[in-house]
Parts: sequence; C-alpha cells; structure tokens
Amino acid sequence: MIFETTRDGALKKLDNFIENEIINYNSKRNFDFGPKERKNVSCLSPYITHRLITEYETVERVLKKRPYQKVEKYIQEIFWRVYWKGWLELRPKVWTDFTEDLKNIKDDEKIQQAVNGKTQISCFNDWVNEIKEFNYLHNHTRMWFASIWIFTLKLPWQKGAEFFLKYLLDGDAASNTLSWRWVAGLQTKGKNYSAQSWNIEKFTNNKYKNIRLVENPIPLQDKREYKLTEIENFNNSEKVGNLIFFENDLNLENYNLDNYQNIYCLLIENDKRKIKLDQKVLDFKKIIIKNHLKTLTKNIKFLENSQSLNILDGVKEFDVIYPSIGENLSFIKRLNKTKDIKFRFLKNEKDLFCWNFSNKGYFNFKSNIPKIITKFKLS
Repeated sequence: MIFETTRDGALKKLDNFIENEIINYNSKRNFDFGPKERKNVSCLSPYITHRLITEYETVERVLKKRPYQKVEKYIQEIFWRVYWKGWLELRPKVWTDFTEDLKNIKDDEKIQQAVNGKTQISCFNDWVNEIKEFNYLHNHTRMWFASIWIFTLKLPWQKGAEFFLKYLLDGDAASNTLSWRWVAGLQTKGKNYSAQSWNIEKFTNNKYKNIRLVENPIPLQDKREYKLTEIENFNNSEKVGNLIFFENDLNLENYNLDNYQNIYCLLIENDKRKIKLDQKVLDFKKIIIKNHLKTLTKNIKFLENSQSLNILDGVKEFDVIYPSIGENLSFIKRLNKTKDIKFRFLKNEKDLFCWNFSNKGYFNFKSNIPKIITKFKLS
C-alpha cells in the first residue's frame, strides 16, 4: 500500500474512487481484504487528516458526480471527522485528561506484548505488524483491534489510543481519542463495541476463524463528567504580519496570504510532543509539507525541528490557523507562555458552523448534513 505525497496525487485518488469504486462502498466498505486490496474503501484519511484535501472539498467532488441518495453513507463517514473535532472542541478536557492519564500508566509486560504483536491472538498480532509496516489499518479492523485490546487483553484504552496515534498516518486527536472511548463504552456511557469472532471471520473473507475473545464485556466506567464549554473565538480586526499553520491543516485557500510578511509551517518533532510519533509518520508529514509548499506562490518557511523555532524569538504576535484540540494546540499554548507571544486563531467558517451540531450524538449531526451541504453549496 503506497500513499500519495502530493495534493494532485490525492485528488486523482479521490476522483478514481468516485468514478470506479464508490458505487460499491455501501456493500463492501466493512470488508478488510488486506493491505494489498483496498479498492472497497477510499483510503483518503491520511490526506484529509492533514487537509491536503478537506472534508468539504471531498464531499463537493463526490456530489458533483453522484446523487446524494447513492453516496449518503460515504458522505456521512467523511463528516464523522468534522463531528468528532467539534465534539472535542466543546469538551477540551477530554483530551487533557487523556494525555494526563498516559503519564500514570506504566508500559508493563502485557502492554509490551501487545504493541510488539506477541499475544495469543493471531489476527491481533497481524494487525499490529500491519500498522507498523503500512501505518494504516482498515476502519472496521480498528474497531476490532480496540475491542480486543480493551476487553480481551484487558489493557488501558489510553495506551491503545496512544499506539494508534504513534503509528497511523491519519492519526487525529479527536477521531482517535473519541473512537477509542466509544469502543470502551465511555463516549456513549454504557454502550460499548464488542468484537465478535463471527464478524471478524465474515469481514476478513474467512481469513481468521474461531478467535477466542471476550464477546460480552461490561463497558468501562469513568466517573469524570464533561460539561459543554463555549468554543473560543480569538478573531479580531487587528492586522498581524506573521502567520503560523501546522501540518494538520495545509488548506490555505481561505486566507489572504498577501497580508503576511512572514509565514511559517510548523511541524513539532518528537522532543516537543507528549505522544511520540513513529519516524515514518514524521517523514510522511515532512514530505507532504515540502511537496505542498512547492505549489504555493507565497514564500513559506518550513520549521521542521526544534532549533528552527528560534526564528520566532523576535516575533511578538502572530496569527495561527487554528489546529483544533490536540498536540499542536497544546504546543502553541505552551509556546505562548514561554515566549510571551500574543496570538489569535483563525478558524474555518465551515468548521465553526458544523461544530454547532456536535453538542449531542452523531445522529443529531447526521440529520443536519443536508443543511451543511446547502449552506456551503457543496452539491
């Protein structure tokens, strides 16, 4: 499995999926035929995660070629990422608690066996090796993996979520953290996801059979409650000559870059991260950034290591394309304190509108997708 590293390549992959494969998405999407046979799913998540192509752009291109009724399920799946981001924006302490929990969990022998693919469950071991080799895993398989990790291996969900963030090219703070919480039964309290041997057998096309799993587990419990908070908006009318954006939002078309004297694309290296990334994931990020910056007419400096941050020492204020709750936002807030720099976040109009529907479950968000499509003329 090879992933594109340019925007043009990602768009060609999307167009090919729309033309040739999307018509079978509803009936085939849950099957995991292995890393060499992925035509039944689009595999666009590594590009959407970095917004090399955006969720909205993806939806628009799909609806230009296909009627909504024929691709409704695919559109809903694309919007899951927008929903999860909005949900976490409204409850930012979930991310803070997750990263703090990790500090108090030791990498014991059982965890090491799991992350090294040395368990007694062959399919799980295969998936561990697949993640490490390809830095990708089928979405349905991620659910099985998380369920086995939590309920059969009885390991802390936080360490599983950390493992995914480390190795997946499409690792996203909101989608990843909240999906693991959902499997555990914490996201929708009392409703967990349980991997079933028959289900794995069916949707791996009989590759794995008679898997010994805990199939009727009790959902995890967490006494912590997360109340809705107001989404902060730092936008103001002051002109700032400096702009920073991160690798998880490379979409710059909504911003007038001519307003800025200095523009920086920032990639946090592992020495500044709370959750370390696999080197192949960092390398992928560097390649797509460098390739993307070549296509832009504006001169943008790529800050790809900790030493390069010294360039910001003389900067007193800057705009930041809002990176959403997660590692990048946590870093910029630490930077604000240590360097005493004033900043304001530039937020995506479409995101802000969509996040209004993230206050409840996905059913509420899903019912508003037609309204989103109409408002932003995505069809």
